[in-house]
Amino acid sequence: MPHTLASLVNHTALKLTVLAGEDRLDVPVRWAHASELIDPVPYMEGGELLLITALKLDAEDPETADRYVRRVAEAGVVGLGFAVGVNYEGVPEALVDAARRQHLPLLAVPRRTPFIAISKAVSAAVAADQYRAVTAGFEAQRELTRAALGAEGPAELLARLAAHLDGWAALYDASGAVVAAAPDWAARRAARLAEDVARLRERPAPASSVVSDTDGDDRVELQSLGTGRRARGVLAVGTAAPLGTAERYAVHSAVALLTLTTERSRALQDAEQRLGAAVLKMLLAGEPDHARAVAGRLYGGLLDAPFRMVVAEPVPADDQSSAAKHSASFEQGGAASSTGAGTAAVLDALADAMESAAARTGEAVLAVPDGGRLIVLVADGGAAADAGTAFAAATEARLGSQASPRGRNGRTGAGRESEGLAAGLSAPTGPMGAANAYRQAEQALSVARRRGRALVEHEDVAAGSVLPLLADDAVRAFADGLLRALREHDATGRGDLVASLRAWLARHGQWDAAAADLGVHRHTLRYRMRRVEEILGRSLDDPDVRMELWLALKATAAQVGE
Repeated sequence: MPHTLASLVNHTALKLTVLAGEDRLDVPVRWAHASELIDPVPYMEGGELLLITALKLDAEDPETADRYVRRVAEAGVVGLGFAVGVNYEGVPEALVDAARRQHLPLLAVPRRTPFIAISKAVSAAVAADQYRAVTAGFEAQRELTRAALGAEGPAELLARLAAHLDGWAALYDASGAVVAAAPDWAARRAARLAEDVARLRERPAPASSVVSDTDGDDRVELQSLGTGRRARGVLAVGTAAPLGTAERYAVHSAVALLTLTTERSRALQDAEQRLGAAVLKMLLAGEPDHARAVAGRLYGGLLDAPFRMVVAEPVPADDQSSAAKHSASFEQGGAASSTGAGTAAVLDALADAMESAAARTGEAVLAVPDGGRLIVLVADGGAAADAGTAFAAATEARLGSQASPRGRNGRTGAGRESEGLAAGLSAPTGPMGAANAYRQAEQALSVARRRGRALVEHEDVAAGSVLPLLADDAVRAFADGLLRALREHDATGRGDLVASLRAWLARHGQWDAAAADLGVHRHTLRYRMRRVEEILGRSLDDPDVRMELWLALKATAAQVGE
């Protein structure tokens, strides 16, 4: 407990008398300092008990006394100790009145009490307080260590930490989700700090920040966990007041212990990644038995049930936003493309989200970086698959919001540049179908890039239309070239060959039905189709020719407003 003026006044050996500021005696005293300078403020740090004899100070002059007291009070001095019987037989009334006006405690120090005795008392109290804090910190460290090694792990550690702080504590995983909190009600409060946690996670570990709770009741301190480029988690502690020495020891111990439990060694990470890459390579090579043998207990459970394969790559945010703007016009011939460039940060975040979700439910997940891509095997219908879908949806929504007037600077609410994501998700399969699942995921990825989507499932591609695949510059160029001669013919006003061709193809070559649609005689339509064959130099009896012409008409329909 901090040493205060009250404890000095109650020190029976010092015989101090309170003359002013009786209501301020509970203020902590950091040190006791004697000074006879007219202006000792430049040498003060705040929190001192200033001891004076008024050797150079005219303490009987009200103006001088008031100026002196006001200046030291504003500098953070917590009290004045005036030596009685040295330069003044008593404490001058001017000084007492000035101290009362400034609400500054003024203590009369009897002649038989040397200043050194007061300094020793303060020093001994400060040392004892520091010793208690260090002792309490070590005891907290022992308790937290036992909790971390126990069966409940982080949950029990947070409970012990919250008790030591007389506050609350929460743990966030690498994706920013709250995984444990103590007491239980703290989980709701911790969830409100998601944006602050996201900003801290963007900084290299270790990092910390202090924020105010949304209700303004708590002082919340955030500490990142980890030693690498990316934080493996975040610890949040909420208290009613700034942390003291003992509390600071406890928080530092918790950070160290949680880092040890959440940060795997680089060697272990590399080994697991090599193992995962080997399992994936064997699956894609059609060797499921060998893959099972290598997977062992780490990934074996993933191969015992239907799984899905994800192939993802980063996309520059502006490219994905641009593609998204055109996605609605694909069936009418619109186009979008992506360079597939970018950094791996968005893939790291995706992997973190899926691995964290899997860890919470005990699932296995296999994530393998592949050049600029990420390949992931997740259990079908599991938490990791759901987390990947949610992450993709959030990424797509964030990029969509940046297309609004308030988001055109290309930055997120956390003030950082966003990255886009394109990912393809295969249909459920087993080890024997891994190679086919990879092809499905790649096909879905290609469609995701084209449509400006963060995630496309293979089922959506298979159940959709082939027409969106025509949204390509090369396809439109081919279609324009194929139909150019017919359009030039129509432009001279000598007929309506393009519209007639479309109607005839739409009616599968049925002359009467197509002529009725056009409002012309069937002989007129027959003449027009002969002209089409003459101009194109192709026979409409050839099904390949009819197919190419139909796709060309669909690919260029929106471009010419038809």
